[in-house]
Amino acid sequence: MGDVIRVLLADGERLIREALATLLDLEAGIEVAAQVGHGDEIARAIEEHRPDVAVLDIEMPVDDLAQIAHRCGIVILASLARPGHLRRAMAAGVGGFLGKDASAEELAAAIRKVAAGGRYLDAELAAAAMATTDSPLTERERDALRLAGGGATIPRIAIALHLTEALVRGHLSSAMSKLNAASGPEAVRNAQRLGWL
Repeated sequence: MGDVIRVLLADGERLIREALATLLDLEAGIEVAAQVGHGDEIARAIEEHRPDVAVLDIEMPVDDLAQIAHRCGIVILASLARPGHLRRAMAAGVGGFLGKDASAEELAAAIRKVAAGGRYLDAELAAAAMATTDSPLTERERDALRLAGGGATIPRIAIALHLTEALVRGHLSSAMSKLNAASGPEAVRNAQRLGWL
């Protein structure tokens, strides 16, 4: 890393992305090297612009967060930060995690800390994450719920996960039971509320 910290901004909302870029450009020692609006553009932008830190919106669909974390530091911004999101992000190697209600100065501090190899976490969220239990959902149950929450049918989920429809039904049924839900949509809502999706 040189004297200037190069940053990649990834947010699906152009106005938010451009506002963040403007604010960060006012910070000494931070330069916004690139901006992307879609998750599938992140890997290419990292390859092309070689940022020190990527600032990602938690809603941005990313194929492999852990692989990105090996190439540059990551700061996640979340509108509705939940302890489960923080736990999964930290497990993937994310260096910073804060809410979108953070100040520009706090975001800049997080970027600097992560660029230096440290961690920067929202204190309230970190305390909540330590107080909550791990998700009882298996990876397959989480994947099936996530796809169902996005409107996918059982046949579509089966294709996406390379499973039989019977296995998908079994995973969804098991997730509903673990989440004390009477329906698939209720299970999705419960899992999201708990930060397990």
